[in-house]
Amino acid sequence: MKWGIIVISSLILIIVGFSGGLAVGCGFVAFLAVLGIIPRLAQLTKTYGYIRAYEWSIVASAVIGSWLSLRNTSFHLSHVLLIPIGLGAGVFVGMLAAALTEVLNVLPILAKRIGIHEQILLLLMAIVLGKVFGSLFHWSFFVDK
Repeated sequence: MKWGIIVISSLILIIVGFSGGLAVGCGFVAFLAVLGIIPRLAQLTKTYGYIRAYEWSIVASAVIGSWLSLRNTSFHLSHVLLIPIGLGAGVFVGMLAAALTEVLNVLPILAKRIGIHEQILLLLMAIVLGKVFGSLFHWSFFVDK
């Protein structure tokens, strides 16, 4: 009887965990699809023939990343190798934020409301530099060494 309860509770835990992961994964894919990041990147780089490879690389990296996060895996990499990995992660987050702002037209509306629609480049640079300096400040003082 005790084994039956353990098996049923384990199955419920597996189903709930899988369903939650599936929901989050579908939401992430839908978010990327709505933003149109993959087609936009293919358009900018003129590599329309590689769209399937882009999509599969995102799916594979999401699956591998999820698996590694569940396994308590740690990599002992040199600081030199961490620089391009950090740059790649930063570029991804920046492109995701830029795509979201482009879709929502936040910056043109904001610039028009505060009366600096002629200096939209200045607004973009302020956002970028604020993010860079804020990240550097956080890493310099609050990240354990």
